[in-house]
Amino acid sequence: MKNIFLISQTFIPQVLTSNWSIDSKAISQADLLPARNGEKCTEQFLAEILQILFNHIKKTYDGKSKVLDFHHPHQLLEGLEGFNLELFDQPEPLEQILVDCSGTLKYSIKTGHPRYFNQLSSGLDIIGLAGEWLTATANTNMFTYEIAPVFIAMEEIVLKKMQEIIGWGENEADGIFSPGGTISNLYSLQAARYKYFPLVKTKGMAALPQIAVFTSEQSHYSFRKAASVLGIGTDNVIAVKCDERGKMIPSDLEDKIQKAERQGQHPFYVSATAGTTVFGAFDPLVSIADICKRYGLWMHVDAAWGGGLLLSKKHRHKLNGIERANSVTWNPHKIMGVPLQCSAILIWQKGLLQSCNEQCADYLFQMDKHYDTSYDTGDKTIQCGRHVDVFKFWLMWKAKGTCGFELQINKILELAEYLYNKLKSKPNFELVFHDKPECTNVCFWYIPPSLEHAPRDEEWNAKLHKVAPQIKARMMEEGTVMVGYQPQGDKPNFFRMVISNPASKKSDIDFLLEEMERLGKDL
Repeated sequence: MKNIFLISQTFIPQVLTSNWSIDSKAISQADLLPARNGEKCTEQFLAEILQILFNHIKKTYDGKSKVLDFHHPHQLLEGLEGFNLELFDQPEPLEQILVDCSGTLKYSIKTGHPRYFNQLSSGLDIIGLAGEWLTATANTNMFTYEIAPVFIAMEEIVLKKMQEIIGWGENEADGIFSPGGTISNLYSLQAARYKYFPLVKTKGMAALPQIAVFTSEQSHYSFRKAASVLGIGTDNVIAVKCDERGKMIPSDLEDKIQKAERQGQHPFYVSATAGTTVFGAFDPLVSIADICKRYGLWMHVDAAWGGGLLLSKKHRHKLNGIERANSVTWNPHKIMGVPLQCSAILIWQKGLLQSCNEQCADYLFQMDKHYDTSYDTGDKTIQCGRHVDVFKFWLMWKAKGTCGFELQINKILELAEYLYNKLKSKPNFELVFHDKPECTNVCFWYIPPSLEHAPRDEEWNAKLHKVAPQIKARMMEEGTVMVGYQPQGDKPNFFRMVISNPASKKSDIDFLLEEMERLGKDL
């Protein structure tokens, strides 16, 4: 600890408060390391970069600052205040590079701002940020142990911890970190297809019967994408009905399986969702697992959004039955607040990913290496090159502990319930459904005074449909807050509020509602 405090008391304040100034007009990238005698220029350039980053971080956490400084695409493409996106043949001085770095952050969205509620991924965890910086400095690849020994070992530790939390035995499961939940879901479908039809690897889809995939009508669109990519075809992705809360109806799943069999299809895969994208619903996993067992089907749980609730003793019951799944997608970059990107696909069968994907490239995966080559994980992935996504997650887990993640998750769920209760008490707001939120998704309409007492007919719905986009546009132009909206089925556009930023507070929720009323009262 003494060395850590020594660093924090000497170097960091010097970097952040000094008036170091390189003659950035006179020097260029060629003067930085590995240039001869480039140490001083490099040190001072990175100090300037750190100052730019730190200023942005301070603004991000300042609730009084704007979430965004909005400009239309043509404005960015034309250039703004010395910030130009054009590329040139000749190198530009470091002075311009520093301006470009500042401009990039100035015109980007502050996704760590406590009033940014636009997407499932938000927040700016300082430990995670440090992890991302170190990852970029190491700049290695995850395909073999020989070039990423520490990160490969970390990945095994973290994946085992996640599998244990799901409820799987240590030696039964496998997994990998992938570039986002869409790819994790694709891995699941690919592994399941190989498990049931191993001939597909060499002979292709022509050697298979007409196979069928089942997902809820509220599931993520990535399953249709995966079916398209894998040659299964989107027509063979069968949507299962949901109840009014957005949960898959098990009886309809069973009916659809039986109907598919009667029509000559071969059902093999069911995806349940733990935290749907729009409503934040948790499918009844135990009932779905029973059906999958009865018909011999692979059960996947897309817990990209809701997987973090497994760390909360108060909320993990919402995922009861997940331990019976054959595969799970879990995105720590969502509700757990790990910086993008960080997604894991977890498979309840050791070796399946390897046999499904391996091609035994001799230039990478030699069997006569002097270490245990089972740690060369690259041949169980679709990719060859793979970014190090585990370190920032591992570092955050070390810093917070499991209990720290639990407190964080409980807090944002309490905030969602606070919003839910506020909306019930405000006459100009209406909830899309009246049950308490299961995740942090809270869906609602703002009803402007012009529609408050009008008859609720088709014309009323058409007018309400335009309200959310208009308020959102005004929000973005003013830069004060961001929240998403969309239609769903026959429902006109509504706001979908999602909370995953531990920096958000009740005052930010209050501000959001007040801002909607201010911006929408004349609509």
